Amino acid sequence: MNSRINRYIIRVYALILNSNEEILISDEFQLDMRMTKFPGGGMHFGEGAIDCIKREAIEEFGQEIEVLDHFYTTDYFQPAQFYNDAQLVSIYYFAKFIDTIRFKILGKPFDYEEEKNGAQSFRWVKLDELKVEGMTFPVDKKVVNLLKEKYCND
Repeated sequence: MNSRINRYIIRVYALILNSNEEILISDEFQLDMRMTKFPGGGMHFGEGAIDCIKREAIEEFGQEIEVLDHFYTTDYFQPAQFYNDAQLVSIYYFAKFIDTIRFKILGKPFDYEEEKNGAQSFRWVKLDELKVEGMTFPVDKKVVNLLKEKYCND
């Protein structure tokens, strides 16, 4: 382990499935780079994991979600990608929208007006077409494999 690592970064994500066996994916432009990930974000100090993902849903979707069940929490050492002094812990929950979806869901990746920090678009991806290499971050890649094990038993 890197001796300079002296803090945790905790991120919480929503795994939202629809009736067509599709999962919601977020394509974003943050930190001057394109990233494909599950919807969610960083936990604030003093906030619980479920409160975090509910807040993130309001920020990202503009509407509330219901958290259904815990799916996965990082169970290995993962250094934070953007901070040399931090370990990343990622928590994933299955969730659903409380109301009818009121935000735009698009059909292709990175379908936003301008590539600037903060740009974000959403799309559904069929679980059996979800690809590890389509995700940007290591823990999301692991979660894709776990989802495929759970739902895509061929």
